Amino acid sequence: MANPVLIFDGDCGFCTSSANFIVKHSKASVIAHPWQFIDVTEYGILLPQAQKRVYLIDQGHAFGGHEAFAQLLRLQKNWLLTGIAFLLVVPPFCWLSAAGYALVARFRHRLPGGTPACKL
Repeated sequence: MANPVLIFDGDCGFCTSSANFIVKHSKASVIAHPWQFIDVTEYGILLPQAQKRVYLIDQGHAFGGHEAFAQLLRLQKNWLLTGIAFLLVVPPFCWLSAAGYALVARFRHRLPGGTPACKL
């Protein structure tokens, strides 16, 4: 079984810092790649999709946005995080987690590590 692959925006300081944190602190062995340096079509996603949100590829399935975050929590093998991961993908909680992800993505240039490139 291949390691999960996290695909993120390498031009964004916040995204890069977050991806590095996930790789370093995850109990699962996650590999992180900026979409700018790989052929994302090898993972079953298109370039415009990768430019819009983060993706986690796990067992041949592409999880995007808040679902990628939920899948990362599911991989941690902690019952509390697994429970939170489940809530993040079922209604009505998935609506809140999708809105939360959209807010973070929209304002990532204002978050710690964010740069003007994150705004694009």
